[in-house]
Amino acid sequence: MIAKVYSAIPEGYNGRLVTVEADSSKSLPAFNIVGMASKTVSEARERVRLAITNSGFIFPPKKVTVNLAPAELAKDGSHLDLPIALAVLLLSKQLNTELLTGKAFVGELSLDGRVRPVRGIINIVEQIRAKGFDEVYVPLENYAQASLVTGIKILEMTSLIELVLHLCGVEELKPPSKELVQNVVKNTEIGDADRHVATKNIHPGRRSLGQAHVVKNTTMSTNSLPQQSVVKNTRTDGVLLDDIHGQELAKRALIIALAGHHHILLSGPPGTGKTMLAEAAANLLPELTSEEQLEVTKIHNLNSSIGIILGQRPFRSPHHTASHAALIGGGPGASPGEISPAHHGVLFLDELPEFNRQTIEALRQPLESRIINIDRANHHATYPANFLLIATMNPCPCGHLDDPDHPCTCSARQIENYRQKISGPILDRIDLTISVKRPPGITTFAHESRINKEHQAASDLIRKALLVQRSRYQKPFYYNSSLSGAEMKEFTKITPKAKNLLDKATEMLKLSFRSHLKTIRVARTIADLAGSNEIKPEHVSEALALRQKI
Repeated sequence: MIAKVYSAIPEGYNGRLVTVEADSSKSLPAFNIVGMASKTVSEARERVRLAITNSGFIFPPKKVTVNLAPAELAKDGSHLDLPIALAVLLLSKQLNTELLTGKAFVGELSLDGRVRPVRGIINIVEQIRAKGFDEVYVPLENYAQASLVTGIKILEMTSLIELVLHLCGVEELKPPSKELVQNVVKNTEIGDADRHVATKNIHPGRRSLGQAHVVKNTTMSTNSLPQQSVVKNTRTDGVLLDDIHGQELAKRALIIALAGHHHILLSGPPGTGKTMLAEAAANLLPELTSEEQLEVTKIHNLNSSIGIILGQRPFRSPHHTASHAALIGGGPGASPGEISPAHHGVLFLDELPEFNRQTIEALRQPLESRIINIDRANHHATYPANFLLIATMNPCPCGHLDDPDHPCTCSARQIENYRQKISGPILDRIDLTISVKRPPGITTFAHESRINKEHQAASDLIRKALLVQRSRYQKPFYYNSSLSGAEMKEFTKITPKAKNLLDKATEMLKLSFRSHLKTIRVARTIADLAGSNEIKPEHVSEALALRQKI
């Protein structure tokens, strides 16, 4: 008899179905796992053996061989512990095959039989749903994330024995009443390495298990998730536009960049507020929509086993010493880099020329296509990278070129080498380039209460512009910066005077075709902010003025 249990593992941004097959023979007792299993999967032998015996079941005293099909697919992680244990129970006739029909299972096992969370649960559940399964059983801590996926019945369990009792019809898995739920919230600040919010709810009715329990809703959407399952992660103490004095041009450019999802580069001497402007951007963007929550959580779930990303959009700020793989993605398993967790949010690269030039050049594709393709010898993965790039730089290595208050100490060769770290093709893919000057004076101020009138006005303006774009394009996650050349003819109405001005500027400034199109896209955003259906000469003039020579 060959026992079969179905599961799935994450593979890049997607998942792959895995069939766990088990067979036994009359020989010296042994437990072998084959099928391109990594060390983590191979170590499941001891976890599964002890989890079965410590749960009150009998591990068969035979030679047991488990095959993970397809064999050519590399398996890594502890996702298959639970299905392997179930296959052994089927093989030893401690569980009937009919009880597992149409069901898939995933989870890591502890030595006492408890089920622990795993990474990539959304990828796994989506793949299982696509293969036509009726039910999927996930670890308790993964339930809130898994519930973001609709169209399949999702059940959670806390231990192997609890799952078996449910499958045998002895004791059903039931959600606790709200009166019995206690919230234990672990809130990780957006921008940290894990960037997740973990929520656990204790179910006093499961005294023998002592596990957390998340309220269950098999048709749950992100807007209907109960308070016990999710926590909105929003900042109340971040930088506001009102905290930045002066820099009106840079503030205006930032608002335009956020309203149309245009990449922006701020250049200026140290202490002019470039970093503060980038940090203020994180508080100006609207909260994630339900569709965006699913995609962002799915990406972050590849590195973290619990939590749902809600509220504020991602804000990633890697250090300039970050490796190529850390920023772009790669490594043995073609893992996502920082540009993917920044999806639907902001990627802030402070001191852009200090990054490795090869890493900067690797941004060409994601800046244009909004995705990143990672190819390795045994792996190929495509991850979304629809981020807004905000980059800063100094005008020279010492930072004081053209600064009337501080003399520049750099040689012409040093300045040239510094600027050559950012190539023309990269600058051509950045919509707005702004020179940030030092304010004329420094004002010492103190407020009894924080005033955010300017920030709130800018935030409302950005929201309205984004709503206009959503209504115009009727596509999710589509902005003015996403328009192709063909789409511009359909969605951009430009007056004859504005077109004449743009044509003359293109010829005089020797703009490339890409820069020409980017000017139109920025002008479209400026028109949206002004409430105009047409692109007028003043919109084109401002768009051209915001592409300053760096």
